[in-house]
Amino acid sequence: MTNIEEIIEFDKMKNWWAGLALTEWAKEAIQNTQPFLSESELRAKLRETSEARKLIENHGNPPLVSLEGIRESVQAAVKGDCLSAAQLEEMEQSLAAVIRLKSYLSRAKQWEISLAYYEENLNGLEDVKDMIGLQIRNGRVDDNASKLLKSFRNEIETNVRGMREKADAVMRANKECLSDNFCTMRNGHLCIPMKKEYKFKIKGTVIDKSSTGNTLFMEPVSVGRYFEALQLLYVYAENEERRILYELSAMIADQAEVLEQDIRTMEKLDYIFSKGRLSLEYGGTEPVINTDHYMVLRDGRHPLMSREECVPLQLEIGKGYRGIVITGPNTGGKTVALKTVALNCMMAQCGLHTACREADICMNSNFLCDIGDGQNLSENLSTFSAHIANVLDILKRVNQDSLVVMDELGSGTDPAEGMGIAVAILEELRKSRALFLVTTHYPEVKQYADQREEIVNARMTFDRDSLKPLYQLIIGEAGDSCAFYIAGRMGMPGEMLRTAMKAAYGSREIPEKLELAASENRLEKIHTPGIRRRKPQRPTQSKSRQFQRGDSVMVYPDKKIGIVCQPMNEKGVLRVQLQDKKIWINQKRIKLHVQAEELYPEDYDFSIIFDTVKNRKLRHQMERGKEIDDFLSDLE
Repeated sequence: MTNIEEIIEFDKMKNWWAGLALTEWAKEAIQNTQPFLSESELRAKLRETSEARKLIENHGNPPLVSLEGIRESVQAAVKGDCLSAAQLEEMEQSLAAVIRLKSYLSRAKQWEISLAYYEENLNGLEDVKDMIGLQIRNGRVDDNASKLLKSFRNEIETNVRGMREKADAVMRANKECLSDNFCTMRNGHLCIPMKKEYKFKIKGTVIDKSSTGNTLFMEPVSVGRYFEALQLLYVYAENEERRILYELSAMIADQAEVLEQDIRTMEKLDYIFSKGRLSLEYGGTEPVINTDHYMVLRDGRHPLMSREECVPLQLEIGKGYRGIVITGPNTGGKTVALKTVALNCMMAQCGLHTACREADICMNSNFLCDIGDGQNLSENLSTFSAHIANVLDILKRVNQDSLVVMDELGSGTDPAEGMGIAVAILEELRKSRALFLVTTHYPEVKQYADQREEIVNARMTFDRDSLKPLYQLIIGEAGDSCAFYIAGRMGMPGEMLRTAMKAAYGSREIPEKLELAASENRLEKIHTPGIRRRKPQRPTQSKSRQFQRGDSVMVYPDKKIGIVCQPMNEKGVLRVQLQDKKIWINQKRIKLHVQAEELYPEDYDFSIIFDTVKNRKLRHQMERGKEIDDFLSDLE
């Protein structure tokens, strides 16, 4: 089953709505809101929305606050925990907010609005609030919370002052022993900075030392007496503070039920007033609710579209006909019309105002939609397969109290077969007696609608003079797709339009207005980078034949002429005889100058060029010795 809320964009409305709430409970309740199926419950929810909007308009926004964390503090107090001063101060602020909200609702009773009587469910616990306010201030237990606490804190202040005076006196009397001229706190002790060589000149306790060890932080004996007294006073004061916090926590625990009711009431009012604020933001009106399964929308809008851009929708269905087949151009707003109807109906059935001047909306048992291609890649479903799967699911769920909206009925396949499927779907919807709105381009479907009393054609208007859609729904008339007009407006040349007209209707004549609109259209080619193909390589000889012994070559980069004396090896390196030396060089750095065949006769003795005179004589002697050995061997 498809996500209906996402298809008709009710999920976006919920996000907008939730952004106007303060408490987490209200935000969660908004996301979980579903269409009400109880008539009395729905009427009560709509009345709440209207009253909330009226109170906001007459008295401004209510002084609601988020009570995040208050419930946890109450539960901790019930368990016997001691709440901190910060938690108690937050509790006092929450009770003050409850009192302000009670006052707001009390003033609203003059309008005889039932929502104002939620004031009776709120209890500001003024005695508890005042007690916390007297004893807790600025996140701490106040000095005047009790006489005993005040005396302890006064004694602490006196001792701290006396301790500092003693430390200053010691420093004044021993200036030459100090490494600095001010005292400092170390590990809770008030210390004076002493040079280590004067360690024993002043009586006291070394509490700490500097990183170099040259300075000792010493607490003088006279200062230490104050420190011991202060520790006892701190303990006495802390015990008194804890006693006061426990008493206040016990007061909170005793009023746990009242506080829980305050929290629930605040959350519920937050939910209700968020509906009123939402209605004000998109200019909603309270719809009339009926159970006779008909609806009337006057100047209906899609609430997520700006009022300036949105063309109001006029719609009646359920009286005389139960189905509407909408036709018209692709850019004419058919899909927006479907979403506008479905979204306003779902909003009304969830207790929200509709984005209409007037609305009389029936309760629906379910909302069934097929809008968009629904292609599912993970399940390997094509657009048409997904469309049919969704349609079959809709037909299984539809009943006489359903609202069905379908876009592009029978699309995504062969036109002839798609038309047949579209007619079959409409017939099933007609038999179910549900209210339904569908869009199509098939002329046969328009003819089918004309032949059935329960179904009526409708069209989205299109101004052929300006070639622009008007986004108005006209019930009782079938429309054209205006594909040629739209194509011409989008820039299709007249010759292409004539070809299209001949393919569609057998004639190349196009209407005069369309001819004028398309006469100046040209398909101007846009330059795009071309493909850079690799140049074909010339066939080369194998490396072993390209450079032969005796070839005259040019050596780069010096451009010296040499003669190949040893062909190149498997690594592409060969030996070249230059004027004064022989070098090994890669074949990539040489170029053939003159082939050996052009320079030397066949069977030329290259040793004349490449060998020294000594080597040639030695080789000649070896060859003569071999000839003598062969001659003697023949004689034997």
